[in-house]
Amino acid sequence: MPKVFVIMGSKSDLPVVEKALAVFDKLKISYGVAVASAHRTPRRVEELVKGSDADVFVGVAGMSAALPGVIASFTNKPVIGVPVSGKLELDALLSVVQMPPGIPVAAVGLDRGENAAILAAEMLGIGDPSLTERLVAYREEMADRVIEDSEQVVSNVGC
Repeated sequence: MPKVFVIMGSKSDLPVVEKALAVFDKLKISYGVAVASAHRTPRRVEELVKGSDADVFVGVAGMSAALPGVIASFTNKPVIGVPVSGKLELDALLSVVQMPPGIPVAAVGLDRGENAAILAAEMLGIGDPSLTERLVAYREEMADRVIEDSEQVVSNVGC
């Protein structure tokens, strides 16, 4: 049973989804993935959501980005929306964050699939101490990379 189910609105959203999957793999979080459109295949979205035992859903979509909200309308479990950049970036972002009362969607920044995965890990970690430990280690690795980058920049600049 996947802990997280990622639904993307179209195959073109895959590069953003791959960022999330890389984090899930690193943190050893099971996931499922599907393509379903809020507008072109709404019944498929409903079937996927209602048929899933996942604990957290991630909806990745651009343009009108209605997918995360539609996912949220079919579940009481947490939904994280990832707006995908494009010609109308503000539309996708606002579609994810401007949900009506009673149907919330957590939102991350444009194309931030990795942040959606980290947020899902934080949610799942509430009941899984070993996942929390892996998340702490992941964050320490990120901090180490920043320090290494700083040292390299300082060295290159000659300070």
